[in-house]
Amino acid sequence: MSRTHRARDLLRLTLTPGVGPVRARALLARFGSVEAIAAASARELDEVRGIGEVTARQVREGLAAADDAADRELELAHSLGVSLIALGDENYPPLLAELPDAPILLYVRGRLSPARDTYSVAIVGSRRCTAYGTEQAARFAMMLSQSGLVIVSGGARGIDTAAHQGALRVNGATVAVLGCGLAHSYPPENDELFRRIVDAGGAIVSELPLSTSPAPENFPARNRIISGMSLGVLVIEAPHGSGSLITAKHAMEAQGRDVMALPGRVDSKASEGSHELIRCGATLVTNPGDVLDALEQPARHHFAGTHADRYAPAPKTDEKNDSPALFDPSQVVDGRTTAVAPEHHAEVPLPSLTETQRRIVDLLGTPRTMEDLAEHSGMDVATLRAETTLLEIRRVIARNGSHLVRRGSESQTRPPKKPL
Repeated sequence: MSRTHRARDLLRLTLTPGVGPVRARALLARFGSVEAIAAASARELDEVRGIGEVTARQVREGLAAADDAADRELELAHSLGVSLIALGDENYPPLLAELPDAPILLYVRGRLSPARDTYSVAIVGSRRCTAYGTEQAARFAMMLSQSGLVIVSGGARGIDTAAHQGALRVNGATVAVLGCGLAHSYPPENDELFRRIVDAGGAIVSELPLSTSPAPENFPARNRIISGMSLGVLVIEAPHGSGSLITAKHAMEAQGRDVMALPGRVDSKASEGSHELIRCGATLVTNPGDVLDALEQPARHHFAGTHADRYAPAPKTDEKNDSPALFDPSQVVDGRTTAVAPEHHAEVPLPSLTETQRRIVDLLGTPRTMEDLAEHSGMDVATLRAETTLLEIRRVIARNGSHLVRRGSESQTRPPKKPL
């Protein structure tokens, strides 16, 4: 069966009233195909767990009337440049496919990266965010993109928009999961952002029929896709009652995802929800390196068995930092970073560094403050902060109080004393 024919069949099922992702999967598991479902008797349908007499009648009547609607949906998708990816297709997000309520069809504008080579992290937060939240969402998205992660968010105002923009700023891949059909752009002011995401090799995704308008009831289901596609969820800034808290708690409790939260000011209402998450067990993070550390083991758990030659289990060792790092921003394919496992050490080999980074590392054979490093390198502090942050994430250098030092140097643990 061709992909188009299969998509049309699945469209008939998804467009049938009363059939959501869980019921669709139950029906397909019992009968094997949409044609077999359509041919089943009401009694046979009624015997499927979760169907019942009323839904069985809806399925029989709905499938019989869904042919024309499926054809119209396919024509509209073609005109909008939207493809349909079915559960089980090679480009279907592998983590999402594990969920019992995974959509059997995704509408995609742009492209999803080859499934088993994709590492994704969800970055979410409030639509009504502060300048701090916007700045940190962009900062984390930039650094995590440069380390090979795909940034997943909801395309909404506030934190979502900042996260997508941060990934694009460093030519990273990002995916926006919308709470409406892809015939709409919501919010409308992000239409240009969505175009940039697609042009940069990312994707705009929805499970909803193309003409579905944005509505509050669509967003909880949308949120499960955001977290379901990702190894973990990072909440940047969220007040009490924020929808991102629902996303995070569902990710933690129902999906088994790692949840991280960035703390804010203790007197900021904009971060009250984030602080609540931390009290409930979310990992407190303050820099992108914390996120990479938190996602290391989940990444191995999900992917080591599929590409064992690239994602081998971490060797047993008594040394805390000896396990190979999965995330390495030095690996670039087709102009974009990818997540790979360095062969030996968590420290990135020096030959992979840029000339600027090499100069910094050479100077850090002796512990130096940022000001001292600026004086000896001749670089401005803004450049040094960006480069040293990347070097810290890659475990090439370490921070010891106010000093930076090259890892492995004899004086790593002994910053110089200030003269009296």
